[in-house]
This record gives sequence, structure tokens and C-alpha cells, in this order.
Amino acid sequence: MGQLANSPKKKLKTSAMIASIAAEGQPTKPAPFGHALNALVKERDDIVGLSADLSKYTDLHIFANQNPDKFFQMGMAEQLLMSAAAGLAREGFVPFATTYAVFASRRAYDFICMAIAEDNLNVKIVAALPGLTTGYGPSHQATEDIAIFRGMPNLMIIDPCDALEIEQAIPQIAAHQGPVYMRLLRGQVPLVLDKYNYQFKLGKAQVIKPGKDLLIISTGLLTMRALEAAEELKKEGIEVSVLHVPTIKPLDEQTILDEVAKGGRPVLTAENHSVIGGLGEAVGTLLLRNGQHPRFDMIGLPDAFLDAGALPTLHDRYGISVEAVKEKIKNHLT
Repeated sequence: MGQLANSPKKKLKTSAMIASIAAEGQPTKPAPFGHALNALVKERDDIVGLSADLSKYTDLHIFANQNPDKFFQMGMAEQLLMSAAAGLAREGFVPFATTYAVFASRRAYDFICMAIAEDNLNVKIVAALPGLTTGYGPSHQATEDIAIFRGMPNLMIIDPCDALEIEQAIPQIAAHQGPVYMRLLRGQVPLVLDKYNYQFKLGKAQVIKPGKDLLIISTGLLTMRALEAAEELKKEGIEVSVLHVPTIKPLDEQTILDEVAKGGRPVLTAENHSVIGGLGEAVGTLLLRNGQHPRFDMIGLPDAFLDAGALPTLHDRYGISVEAVKEKIKNHLT
């Protein structure tokens, strides 16, 4: 047994099946999107749901089971999914079209652009497995979806942090007139923002946690990581401010500029997305255009096709775990 343990040929194995983003003991809520849509359809008769053979994996099955007459299964045909959603929007419905983020951004881009965005139709695209939230490798990891969609006119882009924000965002994006792309955390989704008395406001960035030493401007899953890192660093006497930006487009430019202007703090952006074309580059460009030049860096995924494996391993490897975020903050302060 000792020989086996010391053998140089023995390697630790990781599994892509380990896909939870919740820390051990962290509170979670099941399928917040599906339950929020169920609540909304009781108030609005125009809500319908569509999926391309992935309702179980986007939590839309929760809605479908209770509203079979308002659910449309389009099969493995994402382009048809978006075209059908456009048709339903033209007839006065508010369709929520769900698939994986890789399929929405890579496979159905032209149909979203021509059938939905050009005519500013009221379609809500809700896409699971954003960024590095699956261990199944480049075929399923949508590390560049925000970059792909940021250049599309009329399209609002939302990246919620946790279960609470998903629940709060659904009725607001339904009320918004025009197309929306929302990145979705699915399954057992961590619950974080309730501790901060947070209320989602469409199009608005908000300071979740104030701090005098460094400002993190974050979105999505990385707001969760930034808050966890900030709580741990507080024990070391480091005060980190976390500005959460759930709406990537249109960007809440004034709030970002106002926060960066306070106190001359170093600034980090943080996102579960490639450092190419996401929140970091949007914020960096905004600051340059407005003559603000803080010490600036980005936390994000590399410009590369990422490995397959267990999510905890991959988050450490690619710099978006809590420990990696803490290390980046400390390095940025030296």
C-alpha cells in the first residue's frame, strides 16, 4: 500500500461530474429560474417557455410540468428554437427560450441577430452553463459568450450572482421591452446575497460590501467569490469593496465611474468569462475614455480552450476560486 501511495506513476483523478459551485455547507436553493417562472406565469398570461431538448438541464422542466400548454419542446435545433421564439414574440407572447450558453452564442447567433435583435423582439434567452460552470471541456464551456453578444445591438446582457438574484431578475427582464440574454446558474444554486439585503435592479450596479483598500468590480459567479474572499481578507485587516454589476449591457457607467473615483483605490474586475471581450475590457475602456487611471487588473478566464475535469480543480487552475481571488487581491495591493 505504501508503494502504491509513493508511486510516481499514480495520479490524482478528477471528474467532470463534480459540478457544484457551492462551497461546503453553503446554503442553496433548487432551480430558482424554474420556480421564478412558475410564479410569474400566475401573474402574466403571456409567458411561454421553449427549450431545445434541454429543459431538465436549464430548470425549465419545473415550468413545463406545471404549464404544459405554455411549454414548447423544439428538439435539438437551437436555430429553430430562436426562430420560434421570435414568432411567438410577434404574436404578443413573452417567450423564455432556454438552452446551453455555448449553443445560444455559437450555434444560434445569426438567428438571434436577424430574427430577434434586429426587430427588437421581446424574447428572453436564458442560457445555462456559462463560463466555467461545467467540467465537460470546450464543447460545453461558454467562456466567450459575453464577448460574442456584447456587439449585438438591442440585446441586454445579464449575469446574476446567485439564486436570490435569479428569482428577482426574472420578472424584471420579462417587463423589459426588448431581447435579453441571461446567463443561468442551474440546479442547486448558492444563496449569497440575502445576507446583504440585496435587491436586484435591472441595469444598475450596486456596492454590496464597502471597503477602503481595494475595489473589485464583479459580475455573476465571481461576485460570490469576491464576497467570500473579502470576508476572509477582513480577518487579515484588508478591506475590500465589492461593486456588483449584474447588467453587462447596457453598463451602469456612472455608478462605476463614481466608485472608482472614491479614495484612489486599486481596481480589479472579476468575471466567470474570458478576459477577452467581457466585463473587464468594458470597464477598462470606460475608465480610459473618462480619464480615470487607477491601478487596474482583471480576474477572469484565460484566452484559451480550457481543460475538462472537476470544477474545484479547474477553478483553482484558472484563477477563479476563492483562494485564487484572495491571492490576486493581495498581489494587486503590493
